[in-house]
Amino acid sequence: MRKLVSVFLVWLALWGCAGPGQEKKQNLDFSSDQISQVINRMTDIMVNDVTNPPLASRFFSYATLAGYEVISQNDSTYQSMHEVLNKYPAITKPQDVTGYSTELSAVLAMLETAKKMQPSGVLLDSMEVKLLDSCRREGLAEEVITASLAYAQGVSKQILAYAKADKYNRISNYPRYTPIEGEGNWYPTPPAYFAPVEPYFNTVRSFTLDTCNQFKPEPPVAFSKDKNSKFFQMLQKTYEGSKNLTQEQSDIASFWDCNPFALQDNGHLQAGLKKISPGAHWLGITGIACKKAKVDFAKAMKVHTLVSISLMDGFISCWDEKFRSNRIRPETAIRKYIDPAYKPLIQTPPFPEYLSGHSTISAASAVILTHYFGDQFKYKDTIEERFGLPAREFNSFQDAAIEAGISRFYGGIHFMDAIENGRKQGLQVGEWVLHKVERKSQTLAALQQK
Repeated sequence: MRKLVSVFLVWLALWGCAGPGQEKKQNLDFSSDQISQVINRMTDIMVNDVTNPPLASRFFSYATLAGYEVISQNDSTYQSMHEVLNKYPAITKPQDVTGYSTELSAVLAMLETAKKMQPSGVLLDSMEVKLLDSCRREGLAEEVITASLAYAQGVSKQILAYAKADKYNRISNYPRYTPIEGEGNWYPTPPAYFAPVEPYFNTVRSFTLDTCNQFKPEPPVAFSKDKNSKFFQMLQKTYEGSKNLTQEQSDIASFWDCNPFALQDNGHLQAGLKKISPGAHWLGITGIACKKAKVDFAKAMKVHTLVSISLMDGFISCWDEKFRSNRIRPETAIRKYIDPAYKPLIQTPPFPEYLSGHSTISAASAVILTHYFGDQFKYKDTIEERFGLPAREFNSFQDAAIEAGISRFYGGIHFMDAIENGRKQGLQVGEWVLHKVERKSQTLAALQQK
């Protein structure tokens, strides 16, 4: 956390200071870095709040939509999401606000939206104050700052109303989900035996999907205790594969762990391990790509928004299947039928096994990023460095997505059919988001052959 604060303060310092009597500026140069700063701070707060992965995607989506709306209202090359996203309203531009900075307004719209949506969003107040103070030191006119904040608040208010209507707030009124008894069904796993996460997430309004089961996958391999069955063979493969890992495979599993619910069991004491969500990891990759490609602020805002939308719709699709198939986790089945002392390399997250959520949202995110940056975009993923893990290099986004999926097999928390079919679903979701927003679609066949 200290490292992130230090980086932010250095960024503020680099923006410089306006000397006495210096002519006030009407605008400042913004880049993708400012978007990444907001995403990173939102992520820190989500880690602090132990925000679950689907809900995290919801926070990111509305915050980036607020920023993108400002861009679309001031740059005709970027279309509004009205009549593009499901029930997205015509966001009105504040008529009484003039003389604002578009880029500053976009960043502030992100902050204003996240402040209201995240449980500990008040922690974003200090970032907003420092941002505006840095603008003053750089010489931005006070009236521009005031107008930009007013503009941001006007847009954010309408985005928040759109968010409120997505039905997420109704989930708390649903009956508490109780695991369904029966062999082969999912049940909470040690060490914490957490209750299931977001069992009703498929009831939330998506951004682009026609229905939550639009990309319903083929059924999972049926549970069986018969040692000659396909399921038991798959179970045995997961057991043996996760018990005999190379150092590289172990590193891959740890790099893509991204489990906000991880606990370290020290006998009589359980300590929480702070980790980011899978969606936060992919938005971090988005920031890396935008910076390396040197895209301008507006394009970076659009790419972050589409990745966020694909995350949200990917989680809705995946969670719809998870609580329909309700399949047992490898850890539970291995302990019961093969090895009572089995413990996977990474901790089993608290929800049913099929599909693999990481495989789904990674494939969807990679489709979006490949569309904007190409299929041979090489980059170094440094996202996990602040959690003590070394960076990894990739030759393409789809290579990273495939590795993210197989990491769940190495970690001992998923069967291969959940990984493979999760990837298929993610590719479909990503392509659908592009089809809805860009009115064009790439060919899935080439991606599915990877």
